[in-house]
Amino acid sequence: MRKALALLTCLALPACGLSPMYAGSGSASVAQGLAAVDVPAIAGQSGWLVRNALQNRLGVAGRTTPAYRLDVRLDDSLEALGVLNDDTISRERRILRARYQLVDIATGAILLDATAGSDAGIDVVSSEYATIAAEQKALENLSLELAEQMVTQITLALRSHARTAR
Repeated sequence: MRKALALLTCLALPACGLSPMYAGSGSASVAQGLAAVDVPAIAGQSGWLVRNALQNRLGVAGRTTPAYRLDVRLDDSLEALGVLNDDTISRERRILRARYQLVDIATGAILLDATAGSDAGIDVVSSEYATIAAEQKALENLSLELAEQMVTQITLALRSHARTAR
């Protein structure tokens, strides 16, 4: 009985309309589109981290001619959350936000205009070195998370663009 149910489930799965986005004959254009996204330099340390994370996720190694350009503006801020009676800060919040546009280089059309963001809490301890290291690690983690959000939205935009181009 279980084998029959498993077989029926496997047979019904293709009928649900799910298809892989990154591989296969139908959506290979999405994977090719991701590899054809050029990410120009982004200002600041956070920009450098986000650009590297984007390039790693987009798979830009080995591509020849970019078909799309990703314009990114970042807002990186650090604000005090917890203030003690003696006006010392006990907790900080690091916020990283991005406004980005995916532009078709050939036509100049904006395929995606979106924002992404994330934040992290940081404990401020007596060791200044430990606090700076925590702030830096938070920025690295936020950069990876931001790049992940951006690539997901870019993938969906390229998939939609590929469907309308057919």
